[in-house]
Amino acid sequence: MGKILAIAAGLLLTALGGVWTFQGLGYLKGSSMTGSSFWAIVGPIVSAFGVGLLIVAIRGPQKR
Repeated sequence: MGKILAIAAGLLLTALGGVWTFQGLGYLKGSSMTGSSFWAIVGPIVSAFGVGLLIVAIRGPQKR
């Protein structure tokens, strides 16, 4: 159950970071976040964290 939750959280963070990035860059209109450089910086950081979480969740614990 923990692996499924980690994968879902990773997917959510990756998608959320992508939306924030595109809003910050001005590609997605209709928000107070549109055109804000703060969100153009925070978005890729959140996406990278989500991708890292996905990699760790999918690979699982390393056996020695």
